[in-house]
Amino acid sequence: MSFDPVDDRRSVSRRRFVQGLAAGGAFAGLGLWPKSSWALKGAGQLNVLSGTEFDLTIGETPVNFTGRARSAITVNGSLPAPLLRWREGTTVNLRVANALPVGSIHGSETSIHWHGILLPANMDGVPGLSFHGINRGDAYHYRFTVQQGGTYWYHSHSGTQEQAGLYGPLVIDPIEPEPFAFDRDYVVMLSDWTDLSGDALFARLKKMADHDNYYKRTVGDFLRDAQQDGLKATLADRRMWGSMRMTPTDLSDVNANTYTYLMNGTTALGNWTGLFRSGEKVRLRFINGSAMTYFDVRIPGLKMTVVAADGQYVHPVTVDEFRIAVAETFDVIVEPSGQDAFTIFAQDSGRTGHVSGTLAVREGLRAPVPELDPRPILTMADMGMAHGAMAEMNSGSGDNKMSDTTDDPHAGHDMGGMQSHAMAGMDMSTGSMDMGGDMQSHPVGEAGNPLVDNQAMTPTSRLDDPGNGLRGNGRKVLSYSMLRSAFEDPDGRDPGRDIELHLTGHMEKFAWSFNGVKFSAAEPLRLNYGERLRIVLVNDTMMAHPIHLHGMWSDVEDDQGNFMVRKHTVDMPPGSRRSYRVRADALGSWAYHCHLLFHMEAGMMRAVRVEE
Repeated sequence: MSFDPVDDRRSVSRRRFVQGLAAGGAFAGLGLWPKSSWALKGAGQLNVLSGTEFDLTIGETPVNFTGRARSAITVNGSLPAPLLRWREGTTVNLRVANALPVGSIHGSETSIHWHGILLPANMDGVPGLSFHGINRGDAYHYRFTVQQGGTYWYHSHSGTQEQAGLYGPLVIDPIEPEPFAFDRDYVVMLSDWTDLSGDALFARLKKMADHDNYYKRTVGDFLRDAQQDGLKATLADRRMWGSMRMTPTDLSDVNANTYTYLMNGTTALGNWTGLFRSGEKVRLRFINGSAMTYFDVRIPGLKMTVVAADGQYVHPVTVDEFRIAVAETFDVIVEPSGQDAFTIFAQDSGRTGHVSGTLAVREGLRAPVPELDPRPILTMADMGMAHGAMAEMNSGSGDNKMSDTTDDPHAGHDMGGMQSHAMAGMDMSTGSMDMGGDMQSHPVGEAGNPLVDNQAMTPTSRLDDPGNGLRGNGRKVLSYSMLRSAFEDPDGRDPGRDIELHLTGHMEKFAWSFNGVKFSAAEPLRLNYGERLRIVLVNDTMMAHPIHLHGMWSDVEDDQGNFMVRKHTVDMPPGSRRSYRVRADALGSWAYHCHLLFHMEAGMMRAVRVEE
């Protein structure tokens, strides 16, 4: 369907346009022209640094995304950091200098982690685990051989610097020809910005974890639900959520009430634009470089063919929309024609805000921007609870009835058990459960733990679930089950052992952990060099978590235990149980954590040691 695109230069005043960009040297845009000339500069295009020798300086730069000037942490004065372009098989030298000023709100130490890149542990860039960090006035020389191709990114692993702007795209040209053709190549890097310092935002989350949850169910919602589902079912639903002291509208810790969303370093007002000629194949490399935000991405009027996930080729799958978790990357091919402009639309998963850009035949055009989708609410499936289990727990009296005691920190008040002594079949010495034989067992660290407020009773892989808010929306939406690597299992061995880890937390207290044990109190996971093992993750929380293992690939399995897709970041929806295989082929100490920045800071992290 064709239409007359709006000339953006007529509709947005110059003052507002500048307000929508990063000021003072942190430019907006990562436009990449035809693939043979990536570094060709255009209006508003960011630096592209290519080759094997790189000098990167980390410092502060003034920016203005909201109408208020703030200090961002930048690389070579740009936000996002420069696009680095490497070639597989070469050895890169990256000299990273710390030029943060004395008294910087971003601290005195810094670092860069090369996300998803295979390299020696001392090049991984995690202070305290793989190196000492880079102190003010010092520099660190990263040197390693590039062993892979594809779309990746890099970011700070020091404090909350990632939230303040220290992230950038990374593109590696493969040795072998790619299995798909394209005429133009663009990075589309999504991120979230706040005028608050990262430390201030973290402190607020610890004090008021539900600060951004403005949308709560009303009497009108109750009446509508009663008419639709019946009074009895609606009352039971409200009783259940009330007993948990939780709200089904609490979808994200931080949303557009705090965040301004950015695309390639500019707001929707700035209208980042990638140019095309009708009929061309355009490659879009989507990177979610945000601190806390899941984005749902679509381009109205265009199909997107996903050709790579986390830098690795997949069998092409064509969709209308996809959800991209924090730290994931997806490469898609689009073929724009019939219109002069198409909107790249990315709304947050909680439907509180969006950022948009444009594919256009010339600068200055916009296409219509969709309204936000209706805000979803959490379901029993999202909580890892089958309706049968819920009925069993909530149907009667005595040991099978959920407790809503709130004075006793050991008392449970959620549908997943939450250490309730009243729950039938729960052995408090082991944390295991046996309610009908199909219930999920739980680790000892969760039992009686006042920092664990939920347990998934009947988790499933949910590999074919596109995610809350995306089901049945009339569009074809990507799910993990559609992702199949374009190669066989690279290892081929069956796992020699399984490690099961539970993602745990407490919403009100903003406490996050693995197995109920936060990072500062946890022993490292020890892997034997060369072994093939299976990691099983169970999400006992009511939030999604993108889990990232440094230094090694995560080979996700399907429900039958077959190799499905290779990734560096595995999304874990609430109430899910997913498994992947790991080849422990990288000696040293590695980070393993939730990539929601403030969940990691709060304790959802472990050290992994690969030893001979």
